[in-house]
Amino acid sequence: MNRSKHQQKVIRNYYDNREAIALQRAQEIVSELYLSEGKSRQRHWSHLQTHLAKLGVAPETIQHLVERDDPQLVASLVAKLGRG
Repeated sequence: MNRSKHQQKVIRNYYDNREAIALQRAQEIVSELYLSEGKSRQRHWSHLQTHLAKLGVAPETIQHLVERDDPQLVASLVAKLGRG
């Protein structure tokens, strides 16, 4: 499939910024975790797991965070990831 130069640039930019996008989305989901309950909270945890994996967080760490169900722990991890 042939893509235009513009399409190629959009795709390249997405992959160049994939980590920043995942970090921003993880930060947004942490905020949602503080406010959600029940099925909504479970859905946020599911999305958060995906974004943390994209950021290179170990599966054991992700599982620990899910089991603890403590948004504050996740917030501190995401803050560390944001700093470097």
